Amino acid sequence: MTEPNINASPAAAPDLSALVIPLLKGVLYQESDPAVWSALLGLQARVRDYVAVLGLELVLDEAEGYAFLRSRTGADDDEAAKLPRLVARRPLSFPVSLLLALLRKKLAEFDAAGADTRLVLSRDEVVELIRVFMPVGSNEARLIDQVDTYLNKVAELGFVRRLKTQPGQPATIEVRRILKAFVDAQWLADFDARLAAYRSTLAGATPGDADDA
Repeated sequence: MTEPNINASPAAAPDLSALVIPLLKGVLYQESDPAVWSALLGLQARVRDYVAVLGLELVLDEAEGYAFLRSRTGADDDEAAKLPRLVARRPLSFPVSLLLALLRKKLAEFDAAGADTRLVLSRDEVVELIRVFMPVGSNEARLIDQVDTYLNKVAELGFVRRLKTQPGQPATIEVRRILKAFVDAQWLADFDARLAAYRSTLAGATPGDADDA
């Protein structure tokens, strides 16, 4: 009979800081780092307690495979409200807010169709989404340049990612499913009213910064 080795060291437990630091930097995706994602699932209660001290809360969607931190909100968070913000709010320009709204609506339609799990769009398809909200007679080349600029900002925020394509093929993006956490179903329920407001803005009003994402 083999005796147990009492000198054997136990398996190293995942380091809490190795989970919190990536979350403080941005969104953590299951597909990007499966090992860290698995550790987060096992230690999420400890992570929640830890970041709560910083006035933050963990948002984790196991089904969609993403997690991120956001500032705590609510009437019971008076102490958190007094703390400096670790996760900054980012005021978005009107066109970027419009593009996020259109992409979120497209994602809802895509999910309702029950097709693939990844929504991939070409740049031309994105241009067509936003074209109807641009002033009549907009210069085509300038519109494409503007859409590229808006897409770069949306990608910087983590809501889309540009996909590699072969030379000569159209540029494509994948709409990240984390967008659902920032533009929720209630927001979509008021989508038509919001688009009417967007059209009024395009008709002559000066657009202000949109709500924070």
